[in-house]
Amino acid sequence: PASLATVFSSRGYYGTLKHNARAVYQAYMGWYDGNPAHLDPLPDTARAAGYVDLAGGADALYSKASAAFADGRYRWSAELLNHLVFAQPDNGKARELLARNYDQLGYQAESGPWRDIYLTGAMELRDGKPDSGINLATMKEIFLQTPVSNFFDTLSVRLKAEDAADKDWRIAIRFTDLQQNYLLWIENAVLHYRPLAENETPATDATLNLTHPLFVSMLTGEAGIKDTLFSDNLSVDGSTLDLIRFFSLFEQPDPAFAIVLPE
Repeated sequence: PASLATVFSSRGYYGTLKHNARAVYQAYMGWYDGNPAHLDPLPDTARAAGYVDLAGGADALYSKASAAFADGRYRWSAELLNHLVFAQPDNGKARELLARNYDQLGYQAESGPWRDIYLTGAMELRDGKPDSGINLATMKEIFLQTPVSNFFDTLSVRLKAEDAADKDWRIAIRFTDLQQNYLLWIENAVLHYRPLAENETPATDATLNLTHPLFVSMLTGEAGIKDTLFSDNLSVDGSTLDLIRFFSLFEQPDPAFAIVLPE
């Protein structure tokens, strides 16, 4: 309501009404907005090439985008130039004008994260994607406050499904300092997990006993499983080789990915 819209504590300096309202619906309905044209769209590069052709070629599209920029219609100019950059990623003048649009959108953004994204996009257009991403080890204190089950969710999307296609492996992880135990197993090239009840001892290929901080260090890359097998904070019941083989099925994501340039 208008009575709250200008109150400092309700302004969108971090989250924004536009994003948060959408997120409420997406939590229940997913990403699809009901428009059939958005159900299975063309890949970004193919769609971009079609729009450039529809505009009459790169020069014509650039001219329209330049005029929009001069009029202060930065979002429309960015929309046009995004297609041109995805169709012609080496087009230097298109990249520079798109970066200038993102500069202006960033300067105008009230939300800090929106400003960060716009200015990061501008930097990438001028300098290319970064050589390295965020060092996850710097997030260790946050990860130590994160529910353990969240880490198993992230592991599930890092599974190399092709390598796990014929695997039927099961391991248990027991957190000696949390009194929490989990069973992890691979079935049909998918990682599953569930908490173990107290004193439950399912059949497994191996059981990993370790502290929560050591587990976090392993996941953030601070410590590798081969380097920690002899740690006082870790022990293995069963086959150590099977445990190493199990974790070898997971890959480290590339944190240095492009956000405004086609990969």
